[in-house]
Amino acid sequence: MRTPGARGALSYAAAALASAGVNGSRGGGRERKSLGAAMTSNSPPKLMFSLGRNQLNRMSTIFQAIQRQAVVEEDEEERYGGSEHGGGSGRRLWDEVYTITYQRADANGEASLCVSGKSAGASPRGKGCGSAMDGSWQQASLLDSTLQGELPCDLDKSNNSYSILLLLRVLEGLNRLAPRLRAQGAWEAFAAGEVDRVEESPGAGPLVPREEFLSSKLTPKLARQMQDALALCSGGLPSWCGQLTRACPFLFPFETRRQYFYSTAFGLSRALQRLQQQQNADGSAASNDRELRVGRLQRQKVRVSRQRILESAAKVMELYAGHKAVLEVEYFGEVGTGLGPTLEFYTLLSHELQKEKLNLWRSEMRLKSEATVGVESAEVDTMDADVEMVGEVEAVSTGESGRGSAEGEVSCIEYVTAPQGLFPRPWHPDTDPASNKNYWKVLEHFRLLGRVMAKALQDGRLLDVPLSTAFCKIILGQELDLYDMQTVDPDLGRTLFEMQGLIQRKQFLEGHGGKREEVEALNFRGSKLEDLCLDFTLPGYPEYELKSNGREVAVDLDNLEEYVSMVVEATVKVGIAAQIEAFRAGFNQVFPLSSLQIFSEDELDYLLCGRRELWAPESLPDIMKFDHGYTASSPPIRNLLDIMSELSPEDQRAFLRFVTGAPRLPPGGLAALNPKLTIVRKHPTDGSGVPLGSTPPGALAGLGTTLADKDLPSVMTCANYLKLPPYSCKEIMRKRLLYAIHEGQGSFDLS
Repeated sequence: MRTPGARGALSYAAAALASAGVNGSRGGGRERKSLGAAMTSNSPPKLMFSLGRNQLNRMSTIFQAIQRQAVVEEDEEERYGGSEHGGGSGRRLWDEVYTITYQRADANGEASLCVSGKSAGASPRGKGCGSAMDGSWQQASLLDSTLQGELPCDLDKSNNSYSILLLLRVLEGLNRLAPRLRAQGAWEAFAAGEVDRVEESPGAGPLVPREEFLSSKLTPKLARQMQDALALCSGGLPSWCGQLTRACPFLFPFETRRQYFYSTAFGLSRALQRLQQQQNADGSAASNDRELRVGRLQRQKVRVSRQRILESAAKVMELYAGHKAVLEVEYFGEVGTGLGPTLEFYTLLSHELQKEKLNLWRSEMRLKSEATVGVESAEVDTMDADVEMVGEVEAVSTGESGRGSAEGEVSCIEYVTAPQGLFPRPWHPDTDPASNKNYWKVLEHFRLLGRVMAKALQDGRLLDVPLSTAFCKIILGQELDLYDMQTVDPDLGRTLFEMQGLIQRKQFLEGHGGKREEVEALNFRGSKLEDLCLDFTLPGYPEYELKSNGREVAVDLDNLEEYVSMVVEATVKVGIAAQIEAFRAGFNQVFPLSSLQIFSEDELDYLLCGRRELWAPESLPDIMKFDHGYTASSPPIRNLLDIMSELSPEDQRAFLRFVTGAPRLPPGGLAALNPKLTIVRKHPTDGSGVPLGSTPPGALAGLGTTLADKDLPSVMTCANYLKLPPYSCKEIMRKRLLYAIHEGQGSFDLS
């Protein structure tokens, strides 16, 4: 393929922007939607394309493939060091001839038969960079993957830097594995008779802080690359950006990796939109002659029933999860629109998915047997959900949303009790979803959860789903083992941990000529195993037999190792494999789950659910705005800041949900809210809603007055806008504010 050189750099930028689809034309939008639907399809490709020796990804354009090839052909040392701008720019890019070859792919998407020709392609993918998530959900153990002896990428192994990075990766992995290695040391010490109880583990030094592994030179280089709009447009980010963030994510701080994730995971339009927002927030656009301007993202509005959130969400995600448009939600019978109702939709859906009756999660408090609960699971028919498509719009409608009366509170017994976080409830692998309707619904709900999580990440929304550390590890492709059981179920995990010590003690005695009497004298917490009356069923799930006729097989010292292994296998592997596969299938309909592997398990929870932070009254004025009669020194504002800093965790969640629609803050905390939290003066009324004008007038507008003491605050959640009456004192403000944030949940109406 030859591109005329006479068109020059202007065509280079024009072609890039055209491929981004930022011209806002309706026809282009329809074409992009069709192309996006084809790209996100799970069907295997029929042809495989390559440029040179590099296989191309079918989700990019011809231009992106050529631009990436130009980068690959640069000098390796310069490319690894991270030049300020992607290579391949200038006239040479347009003068070269690029031959793209294609070959037929087999059923699994692998190349099988070579055919010659020239065709369109996509940006190449490194041979060694295939994600572990592309295969089975069960991956190699963390220790094996840490010590495997090579980086999961195609960096040149002859380069000295490769050995340095590999050593850093091993050291960082061992640092994360230190608690696990100490546990192994505890078992070995008990087995050898060095300690009387397995919990008396040898002492260990503190872990090395993560900050010690950060690279102060690579981090700013990656940040500068992500500021290059032209490189984003063309897919021309230097290959080391993707190589290092995946192979050695510990080199970069969380915020840098988060920016890279949002710049590469969701397509060009969203990357440019985020870059523009970041430049506007930094104030750099005003002083930059090359100010970045892109069109608005396409938006899809839907109307749902507040009383049928779960069913409505299933239908919405089935229809629109794979679309590139930003999803916006309204409620039937309510006039609120925009960001606030959308955030509350994700919050309400998060709570619905935590209900005990759905049978999705392990729970400490199960008042009924699992079999009984399964029979009484809610009937869900997603085809009858109340969902109405409003239509595609180019701009967000900004409506002022005052909160109406509260929904009736439901008892907490309706929700799963999981202090360690949510983890899938095990189901026997022989359960057939075709014949077991309850199990089929469980799988459908996990598929919905995957779609919802991915869509929330794509649109920048927050969820209120407290996932366990163990479940986050599974999402990131790590395989769980006995050590992880304590993060799933502390009591069961501790019991299995001690049993494993007993197993190793028995093996030690048998291997070192111990007497039979010593082996038979082994006991568990002072009791013989036979006296515990354990059988081969899964603890807490008596209907789950670990082996054939497991109820009839008693656990003793001879089969204890088999029992522990089967309990772990059922709890964190085979018993939840189908649920995890359904979750992955739903997630991958929006964007590849493997994109999340640059984060750790605790960072993933932070990314999905935001954060909680302590508010100090002296720091709040710097991250908030005050307007329409209020300043940072106004008495009502000073009272508000004091009240905010004194809120309990539950009151803080209620305050955030009242003002923003979500009970948690995005990564970065209150300072990261976009738009900023704004406090404005609300005119006092006469009790019937009629304003009393601007009393008190002029410079005294920010002072408190008893005329406002009967009024309630209202909000515009779309703009994070709190309209606060000038109450006469702090105690009255606290009383009226707490009343509003707790009783004002449940609807969006004009204030």
